[in-house]
Amino acid sequence: MSEIRILVVDDHGVLRDAVSERLQRELDFTVVGTATDGESALALAAETRPDVILLDIHMPGMFTFEAARQLKTLLPEARIIFLSAFMSDVYIDQALDVKAHGYLTKREPIDKVIAAIREVASGGAYFSDEVRSRIVVDLNGARLSDAGASRLSQLSRREMEMLSYISQGLGKKEIAAITSLSVKTIDHHVTRLMNKLDIHDRVALTRYAIREGLSKTE
Repeated sequence: MSEIRILVVDDHGVLRDAVSERLQRELDFTVVGTATDGESALALAAETRPDVILLDIHMPGMFTFEAARQLKTLLPEARIIFLSAFMSDVYIDQALDVKAHGYLTKREPIDKVIAAIREVASGGAYFSDEVRSRIVVDLNGARLSDAGASRLSQLSRREMEMLSYISQGLGKKEIAAITSLSVKTIDHHVTRLMNKLDIHDRVALTRYAIREGLSKTE
């Protein structure tokens, strides 16, 4: 039985520890580490070289999908499964864009998470029923079945990233520090974001992100 090395990334400590402990009971699983955000996930992944990365979508700091892109660059063979408490089309779209191998809701029983890990580790893909009902697979790959229905579909990858940081209450200098971009560049992206959404106030942007299920409220 070949070993599957797993990195669990979630800022919710109780859930992270419970999932890790349960996965460790499987004879073919080894949890090589746990992390609370994208930055620490990148550092741990470089050190532990996991086969599968369970990645929460709502975490502080680095935008989860940017972390996923960097993880894929760092470890091209690693398989990423997203876990989310929310079922937002825009997040499903982002997950497909970064070539994720799985997307499950946190409402799924742990047995489905275990099945997903084994499936993606063997080269397959695993999406919850709720996700599968929203995507189609054709010659061009997997995509949302109703892409473009939301104003969020107008946003570029970088603009989505800016919206995520704004919804966390981060200022432009803090965003610049996380992304290694200049404040001027951050300002440019935020201005384009506001123009596309026709929302010209940071508080209103945060409220919009919460309504769309893009901001952690608990």
